[in-house]
Amino acid sequence: MKKTILIISSLLLLLVGSYALAAGDAAAGKNKVMACAGCHGNDGNSMVPSFPKLADVGEKYMTEQLRLIKSGDRVIMEMMGILDFSSDQDLQDMAAFYDSQNRTVSGAQEITLVGISEPEEALYFGEKIYRAGNLKTGVAACTGCHSPAGNGNGPAGYPGLGGQHADYIEKQLLAYRRGERVSGANAAIMQGVAEHLSDKEITAVANYISGLN
Repeated sequence: MKKTILIISSLLLLLVGSYALAAGDAAAGKNKVMACAGCHGNDGNSMVPSFPKLADVGEKYMTEQLRLIKSGDRVIMEMMGILDFSSDQDLQDMAAFYDSQNRTVSGAQEITLVGISEPEEALYFGEKIYRAGNLKTGVAACTGCHSPAGNGNGPAGYPGLGGQHADYIEKQLLAYRRGERVSGANAAIMQGVAEHLSDKEITAVANYISGLN
């Protein structure tokens, strides 16, 4: 009996140890993202609207995306070959580092939309899509996965979007709608949402999200 308990205890310790080793190390990741700073900033807060902010988007989500990019399942021309020599632990460490950083807020801009001439109304329209979706066209509210404040859902792998560049969000929503972004566990969910979004709704909700914090 004692021998059986000892064996079980050893196995549990081994499993716990394996899990601990599998977790990302933010301190180690800091030195592994140096090549990324040119596009994404030293702390993961890109200053260029076409390059996404990576800070605090969620470790699980970021790890999955880095794996997809390395495998070639998600093609990003600017990142071709960059991760070829990174181990899976490297990817987890990089994700952990970015997740430990504070995401800055890009800020919503004063925009006008077709049929909406006032910036305040355009911002309210974007908020309405984000918080309530569009029942008539079957668009689900963004808050269900990305939270009211845009912080996402880390355990589920839903990214934090609040403060992200509006240009980048708009680009990704269009890619989902066109069926060009198909990789990853959440791609089918986003395709189902984006296929019912109009250009006007995409522009408005992207602008609104960029001001969330």
